[in-house]
Amino acid sequence: MSAWLSFPNPVNEKAARSVAACVLVMSILALSTGWLWLTLPLAIGFALRVASGPRFSPFGQLATRVIAPRLGEPKLVAGPPKRFAQTIGLFVTGAAVLAYYGFAAIGLTRLLLALIVLAAGLEAIFAVCLGCIIFGWLMRRGLISEETCQACNDVSLRYGQNV
Repeated sequence: MSAWLSFPNPVNEKAARSVAACVLVMSILALSTGWLWLTLPLAIGFALRVASGPRFSPFGQLATRVIAPRLGEPKLVAGPPKRFAQTIGLFVTGAAVLAYYGFAAIGLTRLLLALIVLAAGLEAIFAVCLGCIIFGWLMRRGLISEETCQACNDVSLRYGQNV
C-alpha cells in the first residue's frame, strides 16, 4: 500500500512544469468563465498528487506519459520540494473550495484562484517553484531536516553523480 502512496524522488521537472501548465489553464478557465466549481477538481488533483505523485492524477498522467516525453530528456530535480509545493496548492485550493461551497465567498475564492494562477504560471512558464523556494527557506532555518532532502543540499545527488 505504501508503494501506491509514495511520491517520486527525483522528479522530472518537465513533467512538473507540464502539470503546472494544466493547473494554470484550468485556474484561468475557472476565473474567466466564473466556473468556480472547478476549484473542487483542482483541489482533488492536488490531493492525488500529494498522496502519490502523478500515479492517480489525470494531469500527472498527461504530463508524465504524453507531454514530458515529447519535451526531450528528463531534467531531474528533488522530489520533496515538489511534494511540498503540491501540498501548498492543496491547502490553497482546499481553502477556495471551502470559501466557495461553504461560505459562498466568491471574492475570496477568486483571490485564492489568482494565487494558484500566479504560482502555477511561475512554475510552468519560468521554472520558478514558489513552494520549492519556501521549502529551501524552511530547510535553511532548520524547520525541515536536511535528511528530508539530501539532494537539495548536494547537487551531485540530483543527477546520480559522485563529484
